[in-house]
Amino acid sequence: MNSMEKTRAFLKSIKLPEGDSYSLPTSEKRFSDGGQYRFEVPGIQGPMVMQALLEAADNYEICLHRVTQTQGIMRLTDAEIAKMVELARQWETDLILAIGPRATTDTSASVNTPEGVRMGYRLRGQEQIVRAVEDVKRACRLGCHSFLVYDEGCLWLLNEMRKAGEIPEDCHFKVSAHAGHGNPCSAKLLESIGADSINPVRDIQLQMLASMRQAVDCAIDIHTENPASTGGFIRHYEVPEMIRIAAPIYLKTGGSVAATHSWDSTVEDAKKRVKQVSLVKRMIDEYYPESIQSPRGSIR
Repeated sequence: MNSMEKTRAFLKSIKLPEGDSYSLPTSEKRFSDGGQYRFEVPGIQGPMVMQALLEAADNYEICLHRVTQTQGIMRLTDAEIAKMVELARQWETDLILAIGPRATTDTSASVNTPEGVRMGYRLRGQEQIVRAVEDVKRACRLGCHSFLVYDEGCLWLLNEMRKAGEIPEDCHFKVSAHAGHGNPCSAKLLESIGADSINPVRDIQLQMLASMRQAVDCAIDIHTENPASTGGFIRHYEVPEMIRIAAPIYLKTGGSVAATHSWDSTVEDAKKRVKQVSLVKRMIDEYYPESIQSPRGSIR
């Protein structure tokens, strides 16, 4: 047995895939309601746009299971958060609020340099960790218990706080694609420190996605399309296979409407995002009609 074979054997011994899964095995894992997939629309930055999005979804007869704000809780007033929470309850969808501040809104300019960009949206210093926790506590007081996390250390701390009762035990943490994870070992680590869903890098290939699914039980979030700032590629034809090999999966759709991750979406943008969801749903109905979508109101 050569060195690489020994490495693969060890991975297998600790119940991790030996490599990327080119055979694309079908995932038998499901959401608690039995569903294989749910729809998520990211980049909805305020209540007016959120309401336009949900009303447009009704017009298309589309069920949205998640709506994600990406600019950060600190960019919203209490009244705006409360209104978004109210809209989420009215439409029976899960509201995800992004934790901030983060590297791009910190006092350091390093993240804006060619080498510093590798920092992603992570947090610098313990004070930023404290401030991130304060963002979460504030949103919890206003009725939101689902959060977009960019920093692994912050995730670990929030999970410890959840276990200790310092924040509500029903808080859910979604790890952003901007954390830059794309392999089964990273996914396993994130799940072990509290991730309830994991968004791998946007250009992850199907065989890589299949191996990641074998490593974790939590939901995986996949971009079906992307803003121009992260490649602008559209993966609609791959969605049926994404569902089959990676269930339970959140399909993050509508991103191609935006120029960047934190694009300040308009009402018209929201309507365009729902159109993109309808196009993805058409692909599913055409090429994987037997797949199971979670019903409206499925959040946990």
